[in-house]
Amino acid sequence: MAHPEDLAGGGGRPRFGLTASGTVSPVGLIAKILVLGVVAAIAVWGAFPLIDQERWLLLAILVAVTVLLFAVYLSPRHIPLKYLLPGTLFLIVFQIVPVIYTITTAFTNFGDAHRGSKQDAVTAVQAASVRQVPGSAQYLLTVAADGDPATGELAFLLTDPATGRSFLGTPDGLEDLSDDEVTRAANGRVTAAEGYTVLTVAQAGARSAAVSGLSVPTDSGAIKAQGLSRAFEGSPQQAYDAGCDCVRDATTGRTWTADDSVGYFVDAEGNNLAQGWKVNVGLRNFADVLTDPVIRGSFLSILLWNFAFAFGVVGLTFALGLLVAMALNSPDLRGQRIYRSLIILPYAMPAVAMLLVWRDMFNTDFGLINRLFGLDVNWFGDAWTARFAVLLVQLWLGYNYMFLVSTGALQAIPKELTEAASVDGATPAYAFRAITFPLLLVALAPLLISSFAFNFNNFSAIYLVSEGNPFPPDNPQAGATDILITYTYRLAFGGAGAEYGFAAAVSIFIFLIVAVVSILGFRRTHALEEIN
Repeated sequence: MAHPEDLAGGGGRPRFGLTASGTVSPVGLIAKILVLGVVAAIAVWGAFPLIDQERWLLLAILVAVTVLLFAVYLSPRHIPLKYLLPGTLFLIVFQIVPVIYTITTAFTNFGDAHRGSKQDAVTAVQAASVRQVPGSAQYLLTVAADGDPATGELAFLLTDPATGRSFLGTPDGLEDLSDDEVTRAANGRVTAAEGYTVLTVAQAGARSAAVSGLSVPTDSGAIKAQGLSRAFEGSPQQAYDAGCDCVRDATTGRTWTADDSVGYFVDAEGNNLAQGWKVNVGLRNFADVLTDPVIRGSFLSILLWNFAFAFGVVGLTFALGLLVAMALNSPDLRGQRIYRSLIILPYAMPAVAMLLVWRDMFNTDFGLINRLFGLDVNWFGDAWTARFAVLLVQLWLGYNYMFLVSTGALQAIPKELTEAASVDGATPAYAFRAITFPLLLVALAPLLISSFAFNFNNFSAIYLVSEGNPFPPDNPQAGATDILITYTYRLAFGGAGAEYGFAAAVSIFIFLIVAVVSILGFRRTHALEEIN
């Protein structure tokens, strides 16, 4: 092996601008410079939004990480850290930070009506109550988008008929548009604006809800759309009063007082305004899981089925996989490779595609299963048939994996053990029960535990096959085949409204359950190893 000094040149002098103690490859040096340049660019790109939002702690972390990366990779020392640092940073960013964020979210009321601060809620309440009043300013309106007409952020291109001036209206406010930035029609309506895409009538109609909801704040109120061609500057009928920390309706005199314990403006009868703000609710989300009658009933029934599903899938797939592995493990069996290839075929298929195919096979009207066996079963209309269906699908998808690992474990067991037992007069069944199976468990128990943890949170198996069906008439959020992860998903993203805080609390329960079961399982595995 060449000595570093030889690579650097005679007498340790630098070659290609490199020293003997540094990088010995010009290509490596160029790659390092490029990578660190990208890191610096990303750091600068990320710093400006943090400075603008005054997120000083995150800015300090960004600077510290950037300095650490440069210090480690520009120094000839810290060789192990050069390999450990990228993985550690990815672990922190993609594992530890999401876990911490989930835990902190579980102690809040974060959800559809509680996404922002109290000031955001006040702004939303006032904007939603804007009404046209006598003398309201009128504008010619052109709906535009910043970028793609279907997905870009909407904006109003406005023209004041009285003065002929044009404006750009966004949720951030009103800006003047110069003559050089716009093109107008004969009546003064803006037909084009620099940096914006003017929407056609069809495109604006497709986003009519967003157009109606867009409110451009002004000094005296807000500008709202009146159809797709006109807009008006109205006054909010509900205004915030800092003195009483409440919202008053100018028309009816009704008052809603801020309640920071729930993050809502609430009136004397206990009714609240639609828009609230994010607050810390302590252990309320966790308490709701255990004490609320509706939630507790759903949670406990789903938890029981979740355990039954996870244990059932692991038990059934392991039993069938082991049985097939033992049948094909005989040295006298011909065509073993063909059989094994056919058995692992489902394992090689994309699981998502196979789950969708199985869902159609269970269709009541044209599904293959009903037509093949002459049945008329509404598989996902009854709780027990739906549960049988999802277990059957997982059995077909999972037993081949158990077959593979069982085959490997069986072939690793010395044949002398079973032969000695046979010589001593043990029957094959007794030899399997007393020798083969315990040795199999020692090797496969960790895989069975990990399989249980995977199936306990097997979102795709339920959501793509049964979608949680069937649902009781009085509870459209908790289906008979729902497991905790699909129930959590429906709470967080379902049509009834997002409840991220509560969903995060349920996620923590799921983690604790899986952790306890896994710890107990690994302790049992350790006991088996000591016995053997």
